[in-house]
Amino acid sequence: MIDRIDRRILDILQHDATLPVAEIARKVGLSTTPCWRRIQKLEEEGVIEKRVALLDQKKVNAKVTVFVSVTTNRHEGDWLERFAAAVDEFPEVVEFYRMSGQIDYLLRVVVPDIEAYDRFYKRLISKIELSDVSSSFAMEQIKFTTALPLDYIEEGKG
Repeated sequence: MIDRIDRRILDILQHDATLPVAEIARKVGLSTTPCWRRIQKLEEEGVIEKRVALLDQKKVNAKVTVFVSVTTNRHEGDWLERFAAAVDEFPEVVEFYRMSGQIDYLLRVVVPDIEAYDRFYKRLISKIELSDVSSSFAMEQIKFTTALPLDYIEEGKG
């Protein structure tokens, strides 16, 4: 069960996972050891999957974001496994979803420029048969966050 203190710890970690445990503990009103135990429990339970560094896309020359919509007439499990395996080989694909509605799959791809996207696209279609692929280039990133909303967590009695 996640209580209000765990929720606060999660909020802090989502915004800065580099904070020392003592600082997190101070912010949530705990001493260091109980705070550390809570963080370890959240990791063991899989609530905290991993702690990572977020990089500036422009500074690592991955400044172009492309949303790739894929429609297919193939809906067999083995085809999806092959498609997922093919997509997994491309570090340019940073997100990959199976969708409902008009499109079947959505990929978020980051590359340095349009030419790099063209090379990616040609490599992708050489690995797997796709019926229809549509690419939309992001003109401007208006909001980006990796922080999940925590208001939906059902609080346990703690």
